[in-house]
Amino acid sequence: MFLLLRLLRESYLFAFQAIAVNKVRTLLSLLGITIGIFCIISVFTIFDSMEIAIRKSIASLGSNTLYIDKWPWAMGGDYPWWKYIQRPEGKLEDMKEIQKRSSLADASAFMVQVNKTVKYQNNYVENVGVLGVSQDFDQIWNFELADGRYFSSAESNAGKDVAVIGSDIAQNLYLNLNPIGHKIKIFGRNIEVIGVIKKQGEDLFGNSNDKLVMLPINYFKTLIDLRDVGTSIMVKAKPYVSNDELRDELTGIMRSIRKLKPSAEDNFSINETSIISKGFDSLFHVIAMVGWIIGGFSLLVGGFGIANIMFVSVKERTNIIGIQKALGAKNYFILFQFLFEAVFLSIIGGIVGILIVLLLTIIVGQGFDFHLTLTGGNVMLGICVSAIIGLVSGIIPAYSASRLDPVEAMRTAI
Repeated sequence: MFLLLRLLRESYLFAFQAIAVNKVRTLLSLLGITIGIFCIISVFTIFDSMEIAIRKSIASLGSNTLYIDKWPWAMGGDYPWWKYIQRPEGKLEDMKEIQKRSSLADASAFMVQVNKTVKYQNNYVENVGVLGVSQDFDQIWNFELADGRYFSSAESNAGKDVAVIGSDIAQNLYLNLNPIGHKIKIFGRNIEVIGVIKKQGEDLFGNSNDKLVMLPINYFKTLIDLRDVGTSIMVKAKPYVSNDELRDELTGIMRSIRKLKPSAEDNFSINETSIISKGFDSLFHVIAMVGWIIGGFSLLVGGFGIANIMFVSVKERTNIIGIQKALGAKNYFILFQFLFEAVFLSIIGGIVGILIVLLLTIIVGQGFDFHLTLTGGNVMLGICVSAIIGLVSGIIPAYSASRLDPVEAMRTAI
């Protein structure tokens, strides 16, 4: 153990001396490693952060929630829209039948959305998502109320003219006024505000509860014909019930409701968030490969730079190697000494690249809404890749140094 520690200490001193004596040469040689690690780790940092944000956005839709829609969700590939356009939209009665028949559903809700201008006195907001929702919508959709309350069962069943609005709508229409109890005008009708959704912010897809207005579906259908808009039935599984089990049950119920023959195809789609996740997994895999390719070229150049500086270092220290061998230094001692120096130099280049990425995350965090996260896994990846590049690049110079004849080496002039 003592011998190993001494070997490490001497190797470190030689490496540090090489950096101190040849600063410019070392800097230029490490530039390739720095750029390579920066390219790879910055790509992984950006897309790890994007993945975290996307998965958070997808999770808000509910990983244990299935969506019965006219259109299937898809992430690229062939999409025969002409086939799906003939399908009927979901009906409010379909949701009610699911609530009666399903034994695996924890909650079911009906949702329809249109974009409208909403007003309060002289203030207005255009292109607002107005949702018509059934009573159990709050048990499925992820939102919290900052003020007021959600619709009561009586209000939902009677189709009362009440609304729950997003925080941005409240701020833009009512300014500093508490909107609870005041009227909001939609479809030319005055509707009482009974709740304000807690501010959430936009997700990566630009969606936000802050810009929504929710109305009871029984009131909403008096304002617009539900056959003219896209609808969605949301069904949340009970605890310990898998999505596949719920899907099988819902498929049977929907086929029964729509009186489909055994040989007939489904005229509805049952979607889940895993479809989106799998699509993004493929995208991130491709992007990660691109990051490795871009960074790989820089690492290749950096590897040659490390090998070059090590060959020069062996040449400059040939007489020292001869003296070490004459005093009894073994071949593995010389080999380890130069390998350590190559790895040490490469890791320094990698650390500089990681520090640049860290600086980038701070700048982006301060100047933009998107939050970049440099994970510990990416830091370790950068250091490990740097060490491997140094090891591979230094093996030949280190081996040639360890095989030098001590007598011939001592005769070599510095």
